[in-house]
Amino acid sequence: MLTILKHPTFARLFGAQVVALIGTGLLTIALGLLAYDLAGPKAGAVLGMAYTIKMVAYVGLSPVMGALVARMPRRAVLITADLIRLAVALCLPFVETVTQVYALIFVLQAASATFTPTFQATIPDVLPDEADYTRALSLSRLAYDLENLLSPALAGLLLLFMSYNNLFLGTALGFLLSTLLIWQTRLPAQSDRTQRPFLQRVTRGSWIYLATPRLRGLLAYNTAAAAAGAFVLVNTVVVVRDTYGQGDTGLALAMGAFGTGSMMAALLLPRLLDTVPDRPVMSTAAFALSALTLMHGAIFAFIGPLSWPALLVVWLLAGALYSAVLTPSGRLLRRSAHAEDRPAVFTAHFALSHGSWLIAYPLAGWSGVTFGLSGSLLIMGALALVATLIGRLLWHAAPAEIEHEHTDLPEDHPHLQKYGGRRHSHAFVIDDEHHVWPTNG
Repeated sequence: MLTILKHPTFARLFGAQVVALIGTGLLTIALGLLAYDLAGPKAGAVLGMAYTIKMVAYVGLSPVMGALVARMPRRAVLITADLIRLAVALCLPFVETVTQVYALIFVLQAASATFTPTFQATIPDVLPDEADYTRALSLSRLAYDLENLLSPALAGLLLLFMSYNNLFLGTALGFLLSTLLIWQTRLPAQSDRTQRPFLQRVTRGSWIYLATPRLRGLLAYNTAAAAAGAFVLVNTVVVVRDTYGQGDTGLALAMGAFGTGSMMAALLLPRLLDTVPDRPVMSTAAFALSALTLMHGAIFAFIGPLSWPALLVVWLLAGALYSAVLTPSGRLLRRSAHAEDRPAVFTAHFALSHGSWLIAYPLAGWSGVTFGLSGSLLIMGALALVATLIGRLLWHAAPAEIEHEHTDLPEDHPHLQKYGGRRHSHAFVIDDEHHVWPTNG
């Protein structure tokens, strides 16, 4: 997998991703400490609102921002977004009220809602070979998992020598290094030169996404992963402390097990996806993740908590299955749009998939408080299973090329000339010539 880093452009972009992730990890720790300083026992409510603002910005702003920057040079967009995030990080140590925190977090997440889809849509153009791109996706997943494991440890080490406010400087440094790496990188030019109205640019990605069966299935599988993953991310601290009587070390071990499972899957997936199609891999993983969550909830409810080692094994398996559902997403997005439409489609996926998390996060927290941990596991597992079944219904196996007929194009249309008549077959994507997915040829 690491051989992909021999590609100089991708290596710089991956380096930018890593340093930005480290900075974001430090920000998460520092923000929690800042919230406690400002709100004391109500810090949890402050953080909850901050994360809600993050998800609302991701879901609501990313399509609008994507449309605004659609015709701008990618490197300029990425650098500008990074500089805005850097400026916010430098402002955070000086805030005095919770309202100021909310305002800065909104600006930061608006910049991230612009940066991340643009960055993700650039990688397929940098790595046109699907095998290389698959390895890049797995390496990216690995980077996210390593950040989740290493950033808290790095923050803990730094806090031995400095106040938490200085962690924001570490965040700013991460965004600065990301900016410099992108500035040194020559990125492929945008291939879309079509003039479209602003509203069409806002909605085009979602139109292509929701009109493509495999992407509708992808959204359902992402919802399944969000349901199971939200329980882990929201309720692990309660499970570890209240059920097992463990302290901070126990929490680190549990989250480390989940992250280790995710990394193991990321390392194994490229070779598996070389021989097995995306659909059975994602479907099987989503079913297994749903079943694991439901079984854990049933055992918890009717027999009692698992042993501590068994819980770590369950979290390891959950992390592996979670990663197996999410990692191939980029391959489907790349395959489902022309190069000029990829930024819009990646932006649509970014917004819609975070919409799943916007539902899953509060549901996991509310169900844990209302019905207990076993009830929450059963509810989130049931949601994951329903989403998986919907994914299976929406996404059917299809040939690489689909035969279809154009009755709405003039005889001299370039598309008909290219493929030799009204009825023809080719790799099918939704675009200006193909508004509806063919169901009967």
